[in-house]
Amino acid sequence: MIDISSWIDIFFNGLEKAFSDRVWFVGLQGSYGRGEATDHSDIDMVVILDELNADDIQVYNVFLDTLPHRELVCGFLSGKKEILNWEPADLFQFYYDTTPLKGSLDELLPLLAETAVQRAVRTGACNIYHGCVHNMLYEKSEEILCSLYKSASFVVQAIVFMQTGTYIKRQQDLLAVISEDEQKIVSTFLALKSGAAVDFNVMSEVLFSWAAKQIKT
Repeated sequence: MIDISSWIDIFFNGLEKAFSDRVWFVGLQGSYGRGEATDHSDIDMVVILDELNADDIQVYNVFLDTLPHRELVCGFLSGKKEILNWEPADLFQFYYDTTPLKGSLDELLPLLAETAVQRAVRTGACNIYHGCVHNMLYEKSEEILCSLYKSASFVVQAIVFMQTGTYIKRQQDLLAVISEDEQKIVSTFLALKSGAAVDFNVMSEVLFSWAAKQIKT
């Protein structure tokens, strides 16, 4: 598996050459940020500059092409003003799932009111509902279904935060504190993540019913 600490050192050296003192924040998300990475995990980097223009995107792209394991690198690139004016419902997951490596995202905290978390749950459930129905009727894709379960696990994280005020990063740790309905969702996601076989119709129906319940609650 990738030595992520050494890789991040290489990343920072190149990022400084590309943007010097313009970097406001750098963070790590995803499996590496949660300490759950495998050999095939993406390296999910967050980079926020003082401002971002189209030329900066191209500079960042050229920089990424110099990195080892380029094929695994993904993430989020933004300007500071944009992220400070982002839709708060989207910022909830973004803030709590990002491990800071340089700088702080604490300026976002005033935006993360209870209503923002509620919108994150409602919007997430609506998107999963729509995606599930569309996939059952048209795409019939196991890959899309796995992605929808991943999204649902994020919604469960937001539900737990609303109920307890605590953000639990690792989905495995959610199982001890969630309802039976949510346990089915998270357990299925973890099983799929580990390579379990997809029972398309059954798993789709369970996810659809769960999303519908969240919308109607």
